[in-house]
Amino acid sequence: MTTFTASLAAAAPAAVPARRRPLTVLQKLLIPAGAVLFDGLFWHRGAGLNLALYTVFVLGATLAGLPRHAPVWRSGYFRLLLAGTLLSAGGVVWYGSGAAQLACVISLTVLLGFVNQPHLKLVAYALLTAVGGAAQAVAGLLPYLRLPQDRASRWPRTRFYLRLLVLPLLILGVFHVLFLLANPRYSALVGAVLDQLGKWLAALWPNFSLPHLLFFLLGLVLTAGALVVVPFHFFQDQESRFGELVRRQRDRVASLGVRRPDFRTRDRGALDLRKEYLAALAVFGLVNGLLLVVNIIDVRWIWFGFVPAPGFDLTQFVHEGTYVLILSILVAMGIVLWFFRRNLNFYAPGLAALRWGATVWVGQNAVLAVSVGLRNYYYILHTGLAYKRIGVYGFLLLTFFGLITVLLKIWQRRSAFALVRLNSLAAYGLLLLLALGNWEIWIARYNLNPRFQTLDLGFLLEMPARVLPELAARQAVLDGMSRIIISPPGSYNETTATPAQARAAIQHRLAQWRRQYPRTAHWQSWTRAESAAFAHTPPPAPRRLRRGILRERGARREP
Repeated sequence: MTTFTASLAAAAPAAVPARRRPLTVLQKLLIPAGAVLFDGLFWHRGAGLNLALYTVFVLGATLAGLPRHAPVWRSGYFRLLLAGTLLSAGGVVWYGSGAAQLACVISLTVLLGFVNQPHLKLVAYALLTAVGGAAQAVAGLLPYLRLPQDRASRWPRTRFYLRLLVLPLLILGVFHVLFLLANPRYSALVGAVLDQLGKWLAALWPNFSLPHLLFFLLGLVLTAGALVVVPFHFFQDQESRFGELVRRQRDRVASLGVRRPDFRTRDRGALDLRKEYLAALAVFGLVNGLLLVVNIIDVRWIWFGFVPAPGFDLTQFVHEGTYVLILSILVAMGIVLWFFRRNLNFYAPGLAALRWGATVWVGQNAVLAVSVGLRNYYYILHTGLAYKRIGVYGFLLLTFFGLITVLLKIWQRRSAFALVRLNSLAAYGLLLLLALGNWEIWIARYNLNPRFQTLDLGFLLEMPARVLPELAARQAVLDGMSRIIISPPGSYNETTATPAQARAAIQHRLAQWRRQYPRTAHWQSWTRAESAAFAHTPPPAPRRLRRGILRERGARREP
C-alpha cells in the first residue's frame, strides 16, 4: 500500500497551490502596461479623463479575463455595479466633480469585490472583499511569477521573513501618516529628507526621481491588486450566516435537541418574552405620545406660514434642531430593530398591538423627517445653498427609504441583514445621483439671486473653476447686496467687501485662472465642464474695475 501511494505521488504532477499559481500571459502583459498607463495618466495631473480611461482599462482587463460561464455574469449586483461604474466614469469626464470621482472609485472597487466573490449581496462586504483580495494579491505577487528551479527552494524562508516585517511596517506607515497630518514640523522634516535623498540619487542617476519611482510602484501595486484575483472568502463566509427573514430561535435551553444547549442554573423566570413584550409596548406607547406632542408643535409652527421673526437665529434653529432630530430618528430606528430582532416577532398574544405601535412610531418619525426637511428649506430660502444643505436632503431620502424597510421588517419579519442590504443599495444609488449632478453650478446660480441681501462670495470663489463664468455673468447682482463675505470658508476672521471690491475679487480670480489654465491644462485631466467654462469665460477688464473702485472710494470720502 505504501509503495502504491508513493508511486502515485511520484507519477502525479506537483500541485500548485491556489495562491501560487503563475500569472497568465494576459496578466503578465496587462500589469506592467497598467502601471505605465497609471504613471502616464496621473503623474502631476488632476483627475478627469485619466480616471475614466484607467477605469475603462481595469474594466476591460477584468472582463477579458472572466470565463464565458463565470457565475459573476449571473449576478444582478455585478451588472448594477458595471452600469454604475460606466455611468460615474462618464460623470467624471462630463463634470469632474468630487462626487463623480468618489462614485467612480467606489463603483470600480465594489465591482472587483463581486468579481472575487460573485455570491455576495452586501455592498460593504464586496468593498472589503476587494480590498482584502487586493492586499493578498500584492503580498503574494512574487510567488505568482515563475521562479527559477534553483531559487524556488529559498522562497518559503524569504516569504516567512517578509511576513514578519509586514505588520511592523504597516503600523509604522499608519503612524507616519498620522504624524504627517498632525505635526507640520515633522512633515517639513520628512519633505527635506526626501528631497535630500532625491538629490543624492539624482547625483548617481541624473534622470532618477524618487517620488516618480514611488508613484510608479503605486500604480503597479494598484493594477496588480485590481487584475489579480485571489479568492478572499472571509466576508462571504460571514454573510452566509445571515438570512433574509427572522427565524424563531430555540437554542440556549436545557436540552440536547437544540443547536446550542445551556444547562447552567437560571435566575430568570419563564415569562421573559412576555416581559420583553410589555417593555416594548410601554416604550412604543410612551414615546409615541411624546413624539405626537413634538410633531403637533412642529406642524403648527413650521409647516404652515413660518416667517422668522426679526433677530431670530436661523442658523441655530437649523443646525442644532436638525442634528437632534436626525439623531432622534436614528435612535428610533435602532430601538425598533432591537425589539424585533428575535422571538418577539412570533409572540402571538400581543404581536398585532406591538406591530401597530411600532408602525405608528415609524409614521411619526416620517413626519419628523419632513419637519427636518422644512427647517433646511427655510434655511436655504433665506441664506442660500451649500454642500451640507444638499447633503441633508440626500440623508432624508435615505431616511425615508430606511423607514420603509423598517416597516418591511415589522410586518414581514425581515432580518437586519435584509435591511442593511437594501439600504446599502439605496446609498449607492444616492451616490450615483450625486455624481451626475452639476451641483456647483446650481449652487452659484441660486445664491447669486437679487432677493438675497447677504452673499458668501468666498465660498463661491473656492469652488472649481467651471463656476467662474456664472460669477462673471451675474456680477450685477452684487450691487443689491448689503453684506458680501469674501473670506474663505472656515476662516475665523470674517472679511466683508463692497460690491466694487467683490467684482475686483471675481475678476482677479478669473484673470488668474485664464493665465494658468493654458499652462496647466492637459488632456489627461480634461473635463468637458471646465473646457466649456474656459471657452465661454469673458476676458477680464481690470482697468474698468480699478476706475470703479477709485470712484467708490472718492464717494465715501465726501461728507
